Amino acid sequence: MRIARELAGSLAAAPAAVLLYGELGAGKTAFVRGLVEGAGGCPDDVSSPTFVLMQEYPGRRVVQHVDLYRLGADEAADVAPLVEEMLAGDAIVAIEWADRLPGPPEPAVRVRIVDRGGDDRDVAVEVEEPLGGPGASRREHPAGLNRCGGEALAAAGEGTPRAR
Repeated sequence: MRIARELAGSLAAAPAAVLLYGELGAGKTAFVRGLVEGAGGCPDDVSSPTFVLMQEYPGRRVVQHVDLYRLGADEAADVAPLVEEMLAGDAIVAIEWADRLPGPPEPAVRVRIVDRGGDDRDVAVEVEEPLGGPGASRREHPAGLNRCGGEALAAAGEGTPRAR
């Protein structure tokens, strides 16, 4: 997604928490692909870490990808210190199902994705200071998917690439 690529480029060298909210299949992992591409990595490498919990993607800037979907409240509480450790470095830490954390990291970028059917997504991005100034909200239709090596990416439930 163009929004995710631009967001990754706007997050300066400080650690950054990107909290992702949306129903199953809304496009959270597709958004992480955009973050990885914007941070200088290859979005082809991105997959949902649902079964492994966390994945790391190198680039000009490391993106840590955390998926809390399968965790209950106690297990998510156990992961919170690991997230804090990741944020002690220079990484962008993208957290899917961030609402499961007992206390999300602050400051953070909050991304809410709503699947409107087909390829349409509403994407609202709220940026807290000091990450990038006053909060902002943006909308993108249709959901744009990222490219690596010229090949369009499409994953089940995350939209279909289209020419723009």
